[in-house]
Amino acid sequence: MSAISHPSILFPGGTINLKLMYSIINGILFSGDCLKLFPMIKKESIDCVFADPPFNLGKDYGNGSENDNLAREKYLEWSFSWIDECIGILKPGGSLFIYILPKWGYHFASHIENKGLYFRHWIALSMKGSYPRGTKLYPAHYGLLYFTKGIPTTFNRVYLPIPKCRHCKKDIKDYGGHKKYLNPKGLNLTDFWDDTSPARHKKFKTRWHINELKPMIPSRCIEISTKKSDIVLDPFGGGGSTYEAAQELKRNWIGSELLTFQAIIGRFKQKYPDLKESKPNSKIQAVFKERICPK
Repeated sequence: MSAISHPSILFPGGTINLKLMYSIINGILFSGDCLKLFPMIKKESIDCVFADPPFNLGKDYGNGSENDNLAREKYLEWSFSWIDECIGILKPGGSLFIYILPKWGYHFASHIENKGLYFRHWIALSMKGSYPRGTKLYPAHYGLLYFTKGIPTTFNRVYLPIPKCRHCKKDIKDYGGHKKYLNPKGLNLTDFWDDTSPARHKKFKTRWHINELKPMIPSRCIEISTKKSDIVLDPFGGGGSTYEAAQELKRNWIGSELLTFQAIIGRFKQKYPDLKESKPNSKIQAVFKERICPK
């Protein structure tokens, strides 16, 4: 099938400043502000939201560093606005994951809990290659918030291989050493992940000037909280790690990216050269309030 056209999205009240940039049978990507995407989606229709928002560190993602350097109150106001939208589109029993710095994470967690979601975990992800800052402790982890909208509809256990010593090649027995009692699938995933440092080398990134998540991070979240054909939404597409993870796990996905959508498209074309653009399947179409693809 030939590539689909890329229309601006028509919606009640006029044209929303959002453009359909890439569509395959189980995924769809828009170029534009995620706050323009949320009103297009039906309430309580998404199984899982994974978000890796800007951290307000003054980084230039292509639209000027001042846009990532807001006053504390303004940043939190903006953050709570998109978090509230994520909560609104999440199904009962659905899961919300937010990858964030601890300095913002505790504000986010309090806000989300006040909105009625159930706290599941603060997952700590090891941050390697950082440095001491002033009179504070050495920062050594990112936070990954995990909340559900009520009792989770899906919870899958994820197992990891037993780590081995790089010298003697034998098992590292930090798990207690009682291998005969272990699940044959491996070790249960805990709420501390030490194998998830951001991809920093340009060889492993779609955007050479920005640290990116390893697909492993959203992949674990998706695997924990969804089943095949469920719908995953990531409002901050970045380099496309979440969409790649969803694709590998045979989940449907919806995404938006304000600036670097071409990097995401390039990632898919490189990793899946035989994957053709097409209209998304009926399950994806069904979560939108209006038809979003050309006939």
